[in-house]
Amino acid sequence: MSTQITQPTQLKPSPPSPPPRKSKARARLLVFGLILLALAAVWFFVIRPREGQQQQPGQLGRHAFMNSVMPVGIAVAEKGDIPITLEGLGTVTPLATVTVKTQINGQLMQIAFNEGQLVKKGDFLAQIDPRIYQAQLEQFQGQLVRDQALLADAKLDLARYQKLAAQDSIAFQQVDTQQATVKQDEGNVLVDQAQIDTAKVNLVYCHIDSPVEGIVGIRQVDQGNYVQTSDTNGIVVITQMQPMSVIFTIPEDKISQVTKRLHEGVTLPVTAYDRTDTTQIATGTLATTDNQVDTSTGTVKLRALFPNDKEELFPQQFVNARLLVDTLKDTVVVPTPAIQIGAPGSYVYVVNSSDSTVSVRVVKTGPSDGQRTAILSGLELGETVVTDGVDRLYDGAKVQLPGNQPSNDTLGRPHQGFGRPGGSGSPREHHHNWNGNGNGSGGPQRKPPGASNSGAGS
Repeated sequence: MSTQITQPTQLKPSPPSPPPRKSKARARLLVFGLILLALAAVWFFVIRPREGQQQQPGQLGRHAFMNSVMPVGIAVAEKGDIPITLEGLGTVTPLATVTVKTQINGQLMQIAFNEGQLVKKGDFLAQIDPRIYQAQLEQFQGQLVRDQALLADAKLDLARYQKLAAQDSIAFQQVDTQQATVKQDEGNVLVDQAQIDTAKVNLVYCHIDSPVEGIVGIRQVDQGNYVQTSDTNGIVVITQMQPMSVIFTIPEDKISQVTKRLHEGVTLPVTAYDRTDTTQIATGTLATTDNQVDTSTGTVKLRALFPNDKEELFPQQFVNARLLVDTLKDTVVVPTPAIQIGAPGSYVYVVNSSDSTVSVRVVKTGPSDGQRTAILSGLELGETVVTDGVDRLYDGAKVQLPGNQPSNDTLGRPHQGFGRPGGSGSPREHHHNWNGNGNGSGGPQRKPPGASNSGAGS
């Protein structure tokens, strides 16, 4: 039996592991950090100083705005008179507009006017062919003579019959018949006379005269045409130009102011302006008011009369009418752009002369004439208010008055607090006559039908 000797198995050595990567990661982080450090250095030493130089002249940001001195325009509250007016949209309406039409049928033989001519009442305008109507007149006159002769003969016969009847020579029935014949002839005579009068009127109608004084318009028919009473356009239209009236409307809640003044015997002046409400056209007086309110619009119609000597007003022209109802005398007035409307109501910026700052002052406004507004309370005579540059102001803001230069120590000095009525923002929510250019000095705006400038402030 042979003995096998087993050799011990030798283990193969494992391959060596790769070197650790920590050194490479650290190198990458070091390179990335150096890049960031270089970028930070470039921004801090190069870019940041340039941005600072660009921002410093403009003083950008809210902090710079708070520290700036605002240049403003100012005005002093003065004593003056403010007219109380009512405004309304109106139409120039002639007192008389007549369409001259023929009252008979016939050929138009003559036109005696020129288009645009000023004619007086009774002036000759046109002639219709009168020959046929003249012939009718002569015919009716002949019938009248004949019937008058028949009537005279019937009366003589009646007298004879009455005499014979009294002698019982004829029957009374014959007398009654003759009386009826006389009545019949009398009726024929009256008919003939009426036909003669009609023919004379037709002859008068052939000669057409002007019924009113006014300006002749463009003729509607030419000479030689056959005109009839059924023609709708007529021959010509005559419009009375002097005096001229304007019919305009005011709100129904304002009519009591007008009627009160009229009952006092006051003549109320009315001024007419053009469509843009900027150019005065003519001045007149209030003539009358309508006797009822137009329920569809809530307005009342008024009529004003204008002399119109120079024919400034033209029929059917659109105008803006201003009715002077009363005048508020010796009241405190300021320019209208000084009045602001915001959370506290109507207010103004009052300039404090001691430190050149402004304060918000709530006021009660009265009537306005467009350029000036009456202050009923809240502002004293002689106080200074801001009229221009109010869009960036706030309570306590430092302002630069016209003609003054800001001192160096005021530049960059922070103001203490933002005490503004109605919240942390500016109280101004709306500016009278605001025109969107930041100065609030826009011209007067056109008002709606019946707008009044006599409304009281808040």
